[in-house]
Amino acid sequence: MGPGAIGIPSLILILVVALLIFGPSKLPEIGKAAGSSLREFKNATKGLMEGSDEKENKEDQEDTKEDRSNEA
Repeated sequence: MGPGAIGIPSLILILVVALLIFGPSKLPEIGKAAGSSLREFKNATKGLMEGSDEKENKEDQEDTKEDRSNEA
């Protein structure tokens, strides 16, 4: 494991501290908010990656068209 890796004991300690700070009634709400935020971030980065792939494909097609017109 690298220095940035979180092991099971560390994860358990974080959950216990969160339980003590926020209480048992707030933890489900916090988990739901964190999950939805993570899902939105994942969708946004996926959209950016697809957008950049489409842009690269469009540029490649334009380069191919220019190459064909220069050959003629």
